[in-house]
Amino acid sequence: MRVCEIFLSLQGEGLDAGLPTVFVRLSGCNLRCSYCDTQYAFYEGEEMGEEEIIDRICRLGCKRVCITGGEPLLQDISSLSKKLRAKGIWTKLETNGSLPLTGDFDVVDMDIKTPSSGESGKMKLSNIKSLGKKDELKFVISDREDYDYSKRVIKEFEPECNIIFQPAYGALKPEKLAEWMLEDRLEARLGIQLHKLLWGERRGA
Repeated sequence: MRVCEIFLSLQGEGLDAGLPTVFVRLSGCNLRCSYCDTQYAFYEGEEMGEEEIIDRICRLGCKRVCITGGEPLLQDISSLSKKLRAKGIWTKLETNGSLPLTGDFDVVDMDIKTPSSGESGKMKLSNIKSLGKKDELKFVISDREDYDYSKRVIKEFEPECNIIFQPAYGALKPEKLAEWMLEDRLEARLGIQLHKLLWGERRGA
């Protein structure tokens, strides 16, 4: 398995924001979003076996893991996810919404790409129906077009999961997105990238 980095930080996004979490960032991505903040994960990384990955996680002393990327579902992570959960490690998947969902996770966080990303046409929107009440559906919003697109997706697919609208860092002020959401009485959460408020765009945070 090709791994870009493994590190301990606070979860910056989603319902578990603020909780200490080990991040396993896998290498490679099938998309090239305009606002991507982890482009180094496209190519960097080293080959690691599952047991080596699990040992590195355990040595960091945290029972919460987020498997992210890049796009982690480009690699077969089914066995790794099962082994982590068997050890009592709470495991979350962050995926870009373009590939079929596989693996055994406590929570799936799926990021539906909006028009400003340049990759909205590659989404596998049928994945939304696979998300349960504990899962998370995230939309990164750069402008009003992204916001209106996201509302249309919600209306069409009626997701049962938690819905999060997150302003694209540096592109849209959180207060503007909050204003739109309140005007529409939108049944969604406003998400802020906590790690960027704390540490900026520093790698490994």
